[in-house]
This record gives sequence, C-alpha cells and structure tokens, in this order.
Amino acid sequence: MQTLEFAALSWPVSRLGEALTGLTRKGRLGNADNELAAPADSEDASELKNWILWAANRLGCEASVLAIPFRSLERELATAYPALLQLSENAYLAVLSGKGGKLSVLAPNLEIRHVSARALAAAIREPAERALRAELGSTLKEAGLAVSNSKQRRTLDLLLDEQAAGKSFDQCWILRSQPGNGAFRLLRESNAMQNAAGLVVAHIGQYLLWIASWAVLGSLSFSGHMDRGWLLGWALLLVTLIPFQLSTTWLQGLFAIGLGGYLKRRLLWGSLRLASDEMRRGGIGSFLGQALEAESIETLSVSGGIAGLLAVIELAMAAFLLGRFALVLVAWSAVAVFLGWRFMRHFADWTAKRMDMTQDLVESMVGYRTRLAQQRREDWHKDEDLALERYQEVSHRLDGTGSWLMAAIPRGWVLAGVACIAPSIIAGNSVSTQTAILLGGILLAYGAFRKLAGSFADVAAAWVAWKRIRPLLGAASHSEVVGEAASVGPVRAGQKVVEAEHLTFRYRSSGTAALRGCSMAIRSGERILLEGPSGGGKTTFAALLSGLREPESGLLLVNGLDLHILGKQKWRQMVAAAPQFHENYILTETLAFNLLMGRNWPPTAADMSEANTLCHELGLGALLGRMPSGLLQMVGEGGWQLSHGEKSRVYIARALLQNAALVILDESFAALDPENLKMALECTLKRAKTLMVIAHP
Repeated sequence: MQTLEFAALSWPVSRLGEALTGLTRKGRLGNADNELAAPADSEDASELKNWILWAANRLGCEASVLAIPFRSLERELATAYPALLQLSENAYLAVLSGKGGKLSVLAPNLEIRHVSARALAAAIREPAERALRAELGSTLKEAGLAVSNSKQRRTLDLLLDEQAAGKSFDQCWILRSQPGNGAFRLLRESNAMQNAAGLVVAHIGQYLLWIASWAVLGSLSFSGHMDRGWLLGWALLLVTLIPFQLSTTWLQGLFAIGLGGYLKRRLLWGSLRLASDEMRRGGIGSFLGQALEAESIETLSVSGGIAGLLAVIELAMAAFLLGRFALVLVAWSAVAVFLGWRFMRHFADWTAKRMDMTQDLVESMVGYRTRLAQQRREDWHKDEDLALERYQEVSHRLDGTGSWLMAAIPRGWVLAGVACIAPSIIAGNSVSTQTAILLGGILLAYGAFRKLAGSFADVAAAWVAWKRIRPLLGAASHSEVVGEAASVGPVRAGQKVVEAEHLTFRYRSSGTAALRGCSMAIRSGERILLEGPSGGGKTTFAALLSGLREPESGLLLVNGLDLHILGKQKWRQMVAAAPQFHENYILTETLAFNLLMGRNWPPTAADMSEANTLCHELGLGALLGRMPSGLLQMVGEGGWQLSHGEKSRVYIARALLQNAALVILDESFAALDPENLKMALECTLKRAKTLMVIAHP
C-alpha cells in the first residue's frame, strides 16, 4: 500500500500538465511557458503514455521511458532525475533532483520536499512483493515450513528477492532537454561547463605550485648552501602538486565525456531532422564522412583542444615569469600562430581531398554491380588515379608545414630565450633567484610550445570537422510542428479523413509548380485508385497527404485538423504511407522491427501475433518457415536475402500495421506476380480502414 508520505507528494492525472511544467521550469529544461491541458483519457494506459511523450515534446523536452530492474531500483532511482514516476493508477511523483540517497520532490503545492530513495524504492516494490509474499507464504505453509521465527522469515525474504529480481519498474519517464536547444544549456546539464572551469582552476593552481617549487629550488641552488627547512618546504610543494595533477586528469576525462555525449546527441537529432531532399543531395558517402569527422571533435576535447588551452595558460604564466623579456615570447608566439594558421589551411585542403575520395569510394562500393555490368574495366580507376595524385600533392605541403611547426618552434624558442637572458647572467646583473625564475619561464614556455605544436593537428582536424558537420549540427535546431491537440478521436464512418483544396507545391521557390490547384476529399472506408503518367505528380501529392512535404498554399486537413493543430507526429499516425520501392528500405534489424517500427518498441505479444498473422495473409508464410528465428530473424544488409516481391510485401505490411485512418500505397504492387498480387490486394482491402493505391495506367 502506498504510504501516506508519498500520497501527500503525488500528483493526480488531472494535474499532470502542472507537474511536467513545474519540472521543466525548476529544472530549466525547455520552454515552460506553454500551457498543457489535462489528459483527455486518463483510463487508457497507452494513451496516457503517449500524452506524456507529447506533453514533454510540447515543453521542448525529451521524455524517455526508463525500465529499472527491481534488484537495482534504489541505486537507479538515486540518479534518475528529473523524472516523472507513476506510483499507482492516479498518483505520479515529480522528482526534481537527488543527492546522497535523498531525492528532491516537487509537491502539488509547488514546495520542494525531500524523500529517501530507499523508501521510494520500497513503496514501488510493495504491491508486487505483497502478492509474491502471500504466494510464497502459502507455498511454504503447504510444505510444512512455518514463517513465524526470524530465520524462516529471512528465508522468505531471500526467496522474495529472488522472485522479484526478474521484474522491473517501467513507469518512469526521464526528462532531458532536446539536443536542438541551446548548446550552453545542454553542456551545463552534462556538467561539461563545470568540469571545464574546474580543469582550468586546477591547472592554474598546479603551475602556481610548480613555479613556487622552482623558485625555492633555484634560490637554494644558486645560493650555494642547502637549508633543511627550505628543502622540506620544496618537498611539500611537490607533494601538494599530486592532487592538482590528479584533478586535472580526472576533470579532463569528465569534460571529454560530457562534450562527446552532447555532440553525439546533437548529430543524431540533426540527422533525424534533415529534409528528404537534403539527404538525397548529400549522398551516402558525404554523410558517412560527416559522421567520421565528428570523431575529430571528440579527439579535440580529449587531447588537442585541452592540451592547446593548457598550453596557452602555461604561456601566460611563462610571460609573467619572464617579465621584461615577455615581448620576445609574444613575438615567438605570433610566429607559431602564423605557422599554425598555414598548417590549418593545408589541413583543410588535405581533409577535403580525403573526404572526396571517401565519398567516391562509398559510391563505388554501393554501385559495384552497376559498374561491373555497365562500365569498361579500363575506365574503373582513371578518376581514382587523378584523385590520388592530387591527394599526394596536398599531403606533401601539409607535411612540410607540420615539420616546421613541430621541430622549429619549440627548439627555436629555447635558443631565443637563452640568448635574451645570457648577457644579463654573464654580466652578473641578475640575482640567483631571478635567474632561476627566468630559466623556469623559458622551460615552461618550451613545454607549452611543444604541447601547442602537438595539438595543432587535433585543433586543425576539429576545426575542419566542425565546418563539415555544422550543417548537420544546425539541422538539430530545426523545429518540428508538435501541434496543439494532445489526442485525436477516432474517425467515424463516412467522415472525411483527408480534405485537400487547391493545393500548390513547388520543389524550389523559383521553380515551376509541380502541383497546382489539386483538390480531393477522402472519406472513411473509401478505396481510391490514383492513376497517371510517370512524372505527373502522383508521388508528390501522396507526400503532401502523408505529411512528408508541406504545400505552398491551399487547405489540407486530416480528421478536420490542419498540421499546426494536429502536429507532424500525429499526422503521420493518422496517414501511413508506403513510399515507392527505391525510396523504401529494409533496415539492418529483425523482420519484427522492420514490420513494427511504426509502433511503440519493444512490441507486445499481441503486436508480434498480429505481425505474424499479417505476414501469412500477404503470402510470406513460406518465408517465415525458412527463417530459423522467424520474426526475430535479421533481414537487413547482410542478414536475410529478400526478393524484390518479398520486400514489397514487407513494406505493405509495415504500413498496414500502423493501424492508420488512411493507408497510401505508392506502386507497392508493381513487383508482385499475379498470385501474390491477388493475396496482397485481398489482405490490404480487408485490413486498411481507408485506402489509396497509386499505380500507372
């Protein structure tokens, strides 16, 4: 039974909108200014889950379902925040933060209360353990084992833990800022900014101690006698350096992890928000190259960038030590920057040539069969030889500049620095302590120049990579139409599913309109055949109806709502489309995933059963019989070789399994023989609530 403590802190379903808004505002996650209405149907569990996902998206957040095993419930809850937890049918807990096994909870009166993670875990487990305890107690009683004494109760507890180990708590939604939000906010959430500040402070403290130890040692060395007290002080300074060095290394790793996680999230988010035309123009090799280049930015965070930043700090410290000779250091630093700039330019040219070769290689691999059948063998490598020659020329220039940067800058500085202070030392115008500090400054700058020269390769790689992946990172900020409707009612018989009036669409703003003045009304239960010549705009019209493209002008409604009210996600749930064969794809996953990817994942037993039945109705029963793992057989690239017709029927099944109000099949039956065509058509007509088939005359 839920304790009174958690009952007082729980939010009812009718106030879930306030709970999510409060979590977003207190946690500074997204846009908490949006108003959220209460869920329309609080009794349907699946609709309630969909509402939570929609509401989080509406607030500019991500809500991810977290399944926590009962065995590790206490440990996971201590770090799972901010989050929304369902304790019972009408009780939700809003967890804001946590520390030391204590969770900060946002109460319905908007006060922040603190609860124990252990107590919360016990309250979550209690209903399941109560049923198991009664069952196990009955079993032990039938076996003649009483549970009255402490030892036997301990036995019951151990059995209970073992039985509950296989269960998990999946009513937990973790809230995170969307990767398309501001970089500063996301880096702050990942503690990257805090770790970077701590890294700089630790490094400065480390070198202040190092300078102090060097001054003490130099003073003792040049004075000609060793004082035991000063030697002990010098040793203590060296020992004190150790925790600062450990902190620098530790914070450097944490910063790299935070920055790398941010980049990966934003790249994935951006790739999922690219328009289909952008993907088509870029090519497979181009996007593969961008993904590979992203690793260079992570290399920057781990080695090059941090090493360069620390080197700059060391140069500033060295300039402070050198005093009046600091101008020489500034001039030498300017020479190093100039060579570094030239190196980065050559590196950019080298990377461009390398990425062009990568794209050509990937395209050649993808089109290998076409080249084998159509292109003369003596023409296969002509362009590749020219590309290799240009690549070699750029590589020579890069290596030459890099050699000067790596070898001449650090060693040349030592000569220049010693030449500057040598006259003063020879003339005896500087005291021993001052000489020691000047030499320390020269050596410190030498180490900084070595680090700086070594980091230029990583900095250049990161700079070039940033320029290449900037469009992909920028795509993450593309806003998606979330919609105002939290839920959409079912389509009644005879109701208009789609209503289109005077639609106009053009692929380029200055181009000729591909569609002009198109109108159509599709009612529930209708079966429509859309025919026309190739290039007549059938596929473009289907893309408008399914929400893949937006019309330039005209009225387009689904279930009586436009895109800005319904939102893109619900629009595509209402209208499911199977694109043409060359625009559809079998992903490198199981057959079940390829069939059910339009539903919530992982699938339920009912989902798997429906997918299996549909496959048999489409004539794929023989295929399933040949697969050792059935629906769980890997069928993607390199998995199971599906024929053209089998792939077409998988695409049809994928669209039908979305249970949409309207299903659009774009030339999906073209690859089927008469027998399979009849089976697939009968299945489609039986299962689709409303159907539009696009075909050539």
